[in-house]
Amino acid sequence: MRKMVESEPEIEISPWSGDHTKWLVDLEIDHTTADGSPVKVLEFRHENDDEVMKGWARHVRNHYCRDCDLDLMKSPGQSRQDYLTNIKFPSTTSNLGPSIRAGDFGEILVADYLQWLLKCWVPRMRWGAKSVRDESPKGSDVLGFRFVQEGRVSRGDSLFVYEVKTKFSRRTTTTLLQDALKDSAKDDARIAESLNYVKQRLLEKHETNSAKLIARFQTPVDIPYSSIYGAAAVASEEFFLDEEINKAETATHPHKDQLAILVIRGRQMMPLIHELYRRAADEA
Repeated sequence: MRKMVESEPEIEISPWSGDHTKWLVDLEIDHTTADGSPVKVLEFRHENDDEVMKGWARHVRNHYCRDCDLDLMKSPGQSRQDYLTNIKFPSTTSNLGPSIRAGDFGEILVADYLQWLLKCWVPRMRWGAKSVRDESPKGSDVLGFRFVQEGRVSRGDSLFVYEVKTKFSRRTTTTLLQDALKDSAKDDARIAESLNYVKQRLLEKHETNSAKLIARFQTPVDIPYSSIYGAAAVASEEFFLDEEINKAETATHPHKDQLAILVIRGRQMMPLIHELYRRAADEA
């Protein structure tokens, strides 16, 4: 085993303990795809808890722009609220804005699932680096890293690569989970680029120890690690039925034995998302 780094990853989005993840409830009901692959289904039972919403909104805001950078980023004389609402956050009024906002939310929620429930390190890069707010960045949606031993390379280390699809209205696709599986099957071709992107961003921020952690996963031949290919569907339960799970197929996925299939669904999710982003701007 080769020693690598001595310290924790340096990057931190916000001082948040992930209290909102307590609303993710595992119903412990067995679900499988049409060809028998297991599917974990979590119910998101969100509540009207002001303190949790306040912390969660700050957490989301910092994915787009760190609080310590807000006054430098906005125009002179522009309010923080106006900058976030009209420059950084996906729009609520453009043709693509609401769907991009929903997609961003789903990706961040899956990143939170990996960090707080699966105990991964999850760098948060793609949302703040957008040049156009109503577009989705290219590359794998969410990357998570788990180390068996802190600061050391081990064959037991794991790389999690998740593709995330969202559905919060009737107008969107009815093959949500299958679409996530389809995109997950393409991740082999994107992993190297996605790892390079995260590493580059860390080096730009002079977070060299964290960049070295990424480097560990760029050399799978030297010291192998486990790869988990995730396909996640995040949806309002009003618009996502069990039959979508039962109809999904995994037979053509190149890593069927390394698949982790996740469904997160809850009630009235889009109103919750808009309220979360409103608070994120108003409370900045």
